[in-house]
Amino acid sequence: MASQDAGTNAAPTTPHSVASSASLTASQFTPIPASDRVFSFRDHAALWFSLGVGLLVIQIGAFLGTALGTQTALFAIVVGSVLGAGLLALVAYIGYQRGLSSPILMCQTLGTSFAKLPVVMNVIQLIGWSAFELVVMRDGTTALVKDISGINAPWVPYLAALFWGLLLIGLATGSMIGLVRWFVGRFGLPLVILSLVWLTWQFGLKAQAQGWEAIWQRSGDGSMSTLAGIDLVMAMPVSWLPLVADFARYGKAGASTFRGTWLGFAIANIWCHALGVLVVSTTDVGADLMAALLLAQGGLIALGLILIDEMDNAYGDVYSGSVALNFLHGRRSIRFWGIALAALATLCALVLPMHGLEPFLLMLSSVFVPLFGVVVSQLAMQGEATTRRVNPVPVAIWLLGIAAFHICPVIWPQVGSAIPALCVTLVLGVLYRRLRSPSLQAA
Repeated sequence: MASQDAGTNAAPTTPHSVASSASLTASQFTPIPASDRVFSFRDHAALWFSLGVGLLVIQIGAFLGTALGTQTALFAIVVGSVLGAGLLALVAYIGYQRGLSSPILMCQTLGTSFAKLPVVMNVIQLIGWSAFELVVMRDGTTALVKDISGINAPWVPYLAALFWGLLLIGLATGSMIGLVRWFVGRFGLPLVILSLVWLTWQFGLKAQAQGWEAIWQRSGDGSMSTLAGIDLVMAMPVSWLPLVADFARYGKAGASTFRGTWLGFAIANIWCHALGVLVVSTTDVGADLMAALLLAQGGLIALGLILIDEMDNAYGDVYSGSVALNFLHGRRSIRFWGIALAALATLCALVLPMHGLEPFLLMLSSVFVPLFGVVVSQLAMQGEATTRRVNPVPVAIWLLGIAAFHICPVIWPQVGSAIPALCVTLVLGVLYRRLRSPSLQAA
């Protein structure tokens, strides 16, 4: 399979095809050379398992357990994780196949000039999510400090945010490949798996004491449909769609890139969501999730390890943001933009009410679910890349997908947002591609 995959690198647009956009250089459309393609199956799986772990995911699992009940929540978690991670892996394969970054994939779909709009929007959301990750680490660290020392001073959150921010800036000065292969694969992954195993064991003991049958039969409050639950679970993997190609282009082979991304993220997403269901099923109604984790035996250490792992998420946002800015302004290096973005995210975490900005960030993220439905429909299976400045039909399909994302929850709340938007863009995108290139019907 690896030898067959290695031959698919002919798909990327050649440098002469970008002549219509003077502001973009030919080198930006040149695929990553084979000598730099060093990520194995293990590297992809370690990276995406690590990125799939997070306190926010556990919190969503707890919410699903309350809304749907144990059995339905677990069904939604498995289905949503498999589907969402599968879509993530498909975009990863496209990124590997073409050897190009996410901004260039957007160019090949929407047009070399128009694609700058979603790239800029992506930079804005990545700054916001980087700052939000720092806030999550800040709040978790504050809880740890209070639990260990009893200190509850107002300066603690600021000091914690500054500490994690400086660490993020330090990581931005290094090599992304080195970080993934050395730190995440060798040290970060074993530690975070150990923390998840420990927490699962501790709350599993609580469940055994309370009776597995009662927890298994626990019903939800009916505030969410099963399909909406699946949609919510899918939101985590699909939120990484604008970033995945930036890492996947360094893969050695298409099969290992696809499988590593899919399995790594799906397993982490299922595990963390299910852990949230287990936590909420074994604690008092209305109990704080952070407090419940801390009160578990060894929870202090486990929570600390998960907080360290949250840094991978912030770094992933910063790295992809720096790739996007390098695309927009190639005179500065990816490392320069990474340091600048990490510093800006730290400042935002110190001065902005990030939890209040979360709805804005979620709204901004909503444009990328339908966008990558269009990308998949146009570029999968050796799809042709556009050479236009604006590719009007894919742009129109993207806008229809955004409309579906926001309108469907209003008129049909049971189906959620991501699933309808993806269906609209994938179906219309495939129809357009086949009408445009009838020869592709045999693909």
